[in-house]
Amino acid sequence: MNAALNKKLEEQTQNFRGLIEDYCRLESVAAQNRMVREPADWVEALLRETGFKTRQLEVEGAPNYIYGEQKGLSDFTLLLYNHYDVQPEDPIDLWESPPFEATERDGKLFARGICDNKAELIARICALKAILAVNGELPITIKWIIEGEEEIGSTHFDEMTKNYGDLLKSDGALWEGGGFNEKGQAILALGFRGMLYVELSVETMKLDAHSGGAHALPSAAWRLVKALSSLRDDEGKNLIPGFYDHVRLPNETEKQAMRDNVDPDMEEKILAMYGIDSFNNNKKGYELEKQVFEPTTNIAGLLTGYTEEGVKTVLPAKAMAKMDFRLSPEQNPDDILEKLRAHLRAQGFEDVKVKKLGGAEPVVTPIDGDFVQHLKKICKEFTDQEVEIIPLVGGTLPLLEAMKKNIGILGVSTAGNPAYYGSGAHAPNEHIRLSDIARAIEFNAFMFEKLGE
Repeated sequence: MNAALNKKLEEQTQNFRGLIEDYCRLESVAAQNRMVREPADWVEALLRETGFKTRQLEVEGAPNYIYGEQKGLSDFTLLLYNHYDVQPEDPIDLWESPPFEATERDGKLFARGICDNKAELIARICALKAILAVNGELPITIKWIIEGEEEIGSTHFDEMTKNYGDLLKSDGALWEGGGFNEKGQAILALGFRGMLYVELSVETMKLDAHSGGAHALPSAAWRLVKALSSLRDDEGKNLIPGFYDHVRLPNETEKQAMRDNVDPDMEEKILAMYGIDSFNNNKKGYELEKQVFEPTTNIAGLLTGYTEEGVKTVLPAKAMAKMDFRLSPEQNPDDILEKLRAHLRAQGFEDVKVKKLGGAEPVVTPIDGDFVQHLKKICKEFTDQEVEIIPLVGGTLPLLEAMKKNIGILGVSTAGNPAYYGSGAHAPNEHIRLSDIARAIEFNAFMFEKLGE
């Protein structure tokens, strides 16, 4: 990149701070339908200010989607994805500063949603502003779709892509969430697990009882605990018949990428971050890496009886658990749902109700695709290092299924987000490091320019 562009990138790195502070003040908690219109309008105004033609796409029941498009010099069209909604700030008492005021502390900037996913949008904007200031136009055509309900499963994304799919057609797509590892290598993430999210509930009596009657009255808490224990063994293996029928294990290219990613130092940092001595079943190295291709059975939350401070001797009449099953490539959430229900019936738990709260199919972009290989080359040129390719991320992006099915786009996540492994997405004191901001902006600009060559 030339000196003029480098100077503008330095200016935009300074401008990043004011933009991210304004953006983080907009609470935009989709789970609580809190302040979702204001961030949409703010983001649309920011895109217009950066030269995009914009419109708000409406889908009944959903916060408005922001669509922006700006023509560039080359024929290559890139679709960017971001979201303006964030997770709830709870538990508020664990925050060391107000969650919706971007606060600097120890070389970091703390705020809810800053790493997931507001800083990436601002870094992309700052890179584009620098390019426009120097060249007057973009090297490629950019389309941008920004939603307001990613944190609740992109509930209406499928309908949106069916209604507006022609707008979004492009030559390549970049999702949210990329970054650099601690070695300074750019990270390319190519796929996400699927997911089934359910609520299990049971009611054994009309009302709670005195626990002195526990010898005679049925406990909903114990009933649910017993049902849950039938789903998984102590080593994490799922016990539902047929659960593993359609699991696709990694191919040789994916295996090699995971072998290349083994980093004992990073494993130690993650253990230290969570305050544990070892990973499940003492896995490490490649054996740990490859487990991402295996499905999981997780209890996300339990609610029953008395859980407040002090003592209350109660026998619970109701119990509820929320669970997520992360799914391997080629597993289907509806298939797993039916097998879950059949298993509970077979085990005698007909009284345990199963309610589906969400689901998404896994999506994987092949490593050897042209767009992936082009981005890999760009990343390597930017860092002068090898690229960390993650074939499958442990989490889930529900929108990817809709993009694949309705638009015919796969896409990747790449290194334009100023976040790192310890940023604490979804947790109290979510943050980014100030030292990562300039690199993220510079990488975005470098990538946009190279895609136009």
